Amino acid sequence: MAKLVTGTYANALFETGTEMQTLDTLYEEVSTVREILNDNPDFSRLMNHPKILKEEKERIVEEVFKGRVSDELTGFLKLIVSNKRYAQLMPILEHFVLMVKEYKKIGIAYVVTPMELSESQKEAVRKKLLDTTDYETMEMNYKIDESLIGGMIIRIGDKVVDSSIKTKLEGLKRELGNIQLSKAKV
Repeated sequence: MAKLVTGTYANALFETGTEMQTLDTLYEEVSTVREILNDNPDFSRLMNHPKILKEEKERIVEEVFKGRVSDELTGFLKLIVSNKRYAQLMPILEHFVLMVKEYKKIGIAYVVTPMELSESQKEAVRKKLLDTTDYETMEMNYKIDESLIGGMIIRIGDKVVDSSIKTKLEGLKRELGNIQLSKAKV
């Protein structure tokens, strides 16, 4: 249910941005609002407090955001509060950001390697990903996991390519285990 709510609201904001040709502005504003909300957890606690009336929360949103972000985004935030969906605001905004990046053909890659890659290796991975996907730009995120032994794991969205030695060894171990079980039955 939460994913449906998140997608519905994010899609509505995305459609508003595309129809009004303000997608870039909304994207920047949403990114700023996300940063502000992350830096101010007390604001979220206030907005999620059950004893504060919905109308008071709407007034707070109006006071905080009016004139600082577009009227469209202020109205959207008030709508979220009005529909008692503030608890899902951050996932909604995150989903919107991902929709905009997909629309602009910006891929987000998460690369896990057993050791730090050199700049030329990072550039080679980025270029290879651009060559093998439909993305025009790639945001690269690197992480080190020494347990991989060698190779790498690359995740873009829900697609994962795992060429790590660790995974290959685990697969070999499973295969060998199946062979031994088969021979034991004979």
